[in-house]
Amino acid sequence: MKKKVLAMLLTATMVASLAGCGSGDDTATETPATTEAATDETAEATEAPAEDAAPAEVEDVALTVWGAEEDQAMLQQMIDAFIAEHSAEANLTIELGIESESTCKDTVLTDIEAAADVYAFADDQLGELVNAGALQPVSIDTDAIIEACGGTDAGAVQAAMVDGQLYAYSATASNGYFMFYDKSYFTEEDVQSLDKMLEVAANAGKQVTMDWSSGWYIYSFFQGAGLTVGLEDDGVTNFCTWNAAGGTDVAQAMLDISANPGFVSLSDAEFVTGIQDGSIIAGINGTWNATAAEEAWGENYAAVKLPTYTLAGNQVQMASFAGYKMLGVNAYSEQPGWAMMLAEYITNYDNQVLRFTLRGEGPANVEAAASEEVQSSPAIAALSAQGQYATVQRIGGNYWDPVATFGQIMVDGNPDGTDLQTLVDNMVEGITTPAE
Repeated sequence: MKKKVLAMLLTATMVASLAGCGSGDDTATETPATTEAATDETAEATEAPAEDAAPAEVEDVALTVWGAEEDQAMLQQMIDAFIAEHSAEANLTIELGIESESTCKDTVLTDIEAAADVYAFADDQLGELVNAGALQPVSIDTDAIIEACGGTDAGAVQAAMVDGQLYAYSATASNGYFMFYDKSYFTEEDVQSLDKMLEVAANAGKQVTMDWSSGWYIYSFFQGAGLTVGLEDDGVTNFCTWNAAGGTDVAQAMLDISANPGFVSLSDAEFVTGIQDGSIIAGINGTWNATAAEEAWGENYAAVKLPTYTLAGNQVQMASFAGYKMLGVNAYSEQPGWAMMLAEYITNYDNQVLRFTLRGEGPANVEAAASEEVQSSPAIAALSAQGQYATVQRIGGNYWDPVATFGQIMVDGNPDGTDLQTLVDNMVEGITTPAE
C-alpha cells in the first residue's frame, strides 16, 4: 500500500502540472508542496530495498474535509471507516468541517490554499473551480470511477468533466427537484396540475410551497415556456432569453400563482417545518427532504414529477435542473494521493447506498442506483419521471442574485406596479452581465 500511495502522489502531481499549463492563471495552478512531496517520495521509492530491510514506518497523514451541515454525521461515519481500513498504512487524522455545497465555490476561491483537501460542491460550480486552478484532476482509478457512474456519456460523468478531463467524484445524481404531496388531500389526477393543487390546498386552508427566493426553482417556469439560460463559450458569462416574447407571460403566471391563497414561497428549512406542523400539504423540493416528508405524512407520503402550470391560457409542463453533488480534491493538497483515495472512498458503491439510506439521496453510481432499495423510493421514482423535463445546470455566478430579486418581486405581487417587460429586462441584464 505504501508504494501504491507513492505512485499515486507522483501521478497526481504530474497530471496537476500538465493541467496547470493551460489554466491561464500561474498563481492558482502552482502546487509546490505537492511537487516537493512527490519528488522526495519518488526518489525514496526508486531505491531497491534490501531483502532484510525493516518494515516501512507508518506515515502520519493529516487531511481536512468540508461537507454540508446536514451530512456531518454521515460523513464522519465514512471517514472513521476509511481511517480504520488504512490504519496499517498511515496514522490518519481527518478533520471534518461544515461548508454548504451551494456556497463552497465562493469559500474555496477566497483562499484556495487554505481550503480543505477534499470538499463537496454542486456540479454547476465545477467550471469556475477548474478555471481558478482549485481542483486536482482525478488521476487515480479514473477509468473505474467513470465506468461506475455509467461511462463517459453519463450525466454524472459529463457533469464532473471539463474538456474531457475528470475533475471530481460524483456522489449523487439526485440534486434535482419534483413534487412531494400528502395523499390524504390529493388524488393522482390532482397532482398533474398546479392550478388544481392550489385549489385543493386553498379549500382545505392549507398551502403548496416552492422557494421563489432561489433561481434554481424559478428556472422551472421559464425553461418550461421554452426560454433558455446557459453559459457562453467562456464558461463564465451567461446568455439568457427570458425577456424574449413570452417572458412577460411567465411573469404574469407567477403573479397569478403568488396571489392564490393556496400558495406560499418557503425556504428549505421552512418547507420541513410546514410539513411537520401540517400547514404544508405539498411542495417542490428534493430527495434531501424525503425522509422528513415521509416521517411527517407516513402512509400518505407520495412524490411525483412536477405539474403543469397555466401560461397564457395553456397548460405548460414545469421544467427543472438536473444536478449532481460531487467531491473534489484541492490542487494545493499536500497529500493528493490520500485525498483522492478518500474522495473515491466516500463516493464508492457502499457509501452511495449508505448516503441513500441515511439521507435519501439518489446515487450517481449506476449499480447502487439500480438496487432494489433505491428503486422502491417514491422520491427517486419521481425524480426519474421528471428527468425527461430536466437539464444539467450550467450557469455562471451572475445568475443567482438577479433571479432572486425578481422572484421576491413576484412573491410580493409586484407592489410598485413595474411594467413586466421592464422587470424581465432588468433581470436578464443582471444575469448576462460579464463576470468581473
